[in-house]
Amino acid sequence: MAQTVTECLAAGTDSVNLIDGVKAGSWDVLRMTQAEINEMVQRNVDHLEIILEYAPVDSDDDTPNVKGAADSKKTTHVAAIATGKTYITDNS
Repeated sequence: MAQTVTECLAAGTDSVNLIDGVKAGSWDVLRMTQAEINEMVQRNVDHLEIILEYAPVDSDDDTPNVKGAADSKKTTHVAAIATGKTYITDNS
């Protein structure tokens, strides 16, 4: 059974929470260097960007069309990507 758009977006929730938590200062990064934190945030930004690009390549492909889904479904993911990129820029 193929995943739905909602299930794909749910798979990115941990990345959203991590990025938002690092930005808010509530994510445990005490033993990490700033470079390590930035790398961790970048990996999660990359993960979200990949999820948002999911789309079927043809009519036989059962990949959910996350890319074509309503923007309202992707708001938190798009915001977390922007937050993560800003965080990395501000802390480089």
